Amino acid sequence: MRSIVIIGSGNLAEALALAVCEHPTLELRQLMARNPERGAQIAAQCRCPWSSDPHTLATADLYLIAVSDSAIAQVAASLPIPTDSAVVHTAGGIGIEALPDRLTRRGVFYPLQTFTRGRRVDFSRIPIFVEGNTEAFTQELETFARQLSHTVYRADSERRARLHLAAVFACNFTNHLYTLGGEILHEADLPFEVLTPLIEETASKAIDSKDPRRVQTGPAVRHDLPTMQKHGTILENKPHLKSIYESLSQSIWETSKKTL
Repeated sequence: MRSIVIIGSGNLAEALALAVCEHPTLELRQLMARNPERGAQIAAQCRCPWSSDPHTLATADLYLIAVSDSAIAQVAASLPIPTDSAVVHTAGGIGIEALPDRLTRRGVFYPLQTFTRGRRVDFSRIPIFVEGNTEAFTQELETFARQLSHTVYRADSERRARLHLAAVFACNFTNHLYTLGGEILHEADLPFEVLTPLIEETASKAIDSKDPRRVQTGPAVRHDLPTMQKHGTILENKPHLKSIYESLSQSIWETSKKTL
């Protein structure tokens, strides 16, 4: 699979387009995007044609559908993709069945990463999880994925759903906790940046240890009730934060007991 059409203009579509167009042996033949502003911007970066008209869909070896989860089925059904073409969507929590049965080579190509508009990522370091509707197509997807990443796994819908859930905890929830920490700092007239070295070291320890449970620190691990009670007092006027604090502290304590 050498020639690629990417369908979508969101954060992941942008990252995929850049990864494909900068690859020495792959060709980004077209970007299909409903948003004209974003479509033009991404196409300009990749120096490739783009269109918002399904009737002008280019012929390609592989069609990568990188749209919102809720739009996958509708987009796949509405485009005049040839029946024997290779077609994949890029969602972690959506099954292969979101693609029409008429497509004889359909599957999933899920890069496990958080993507942000305008922020470059090194695709070679991103784990990619693939699933095909046949063994032969799964092998094709593995071969294609290895052109972009050093780390490729097979993952069916059930396995991918658990992977997606783990990513929500490790990424989305963690980032929300950064936000809450920033709110507490703001009330003390301190900038979020004071947490930067702490965040970097915490992430580094978790990665190096390969088992974050073993590097967990803090008052909940020690079951330091006086400190936790003091924190609770500070959060007395913020019941939603206090509830999160107490719930996470209990979870950390229970997990640490299993680790000891």
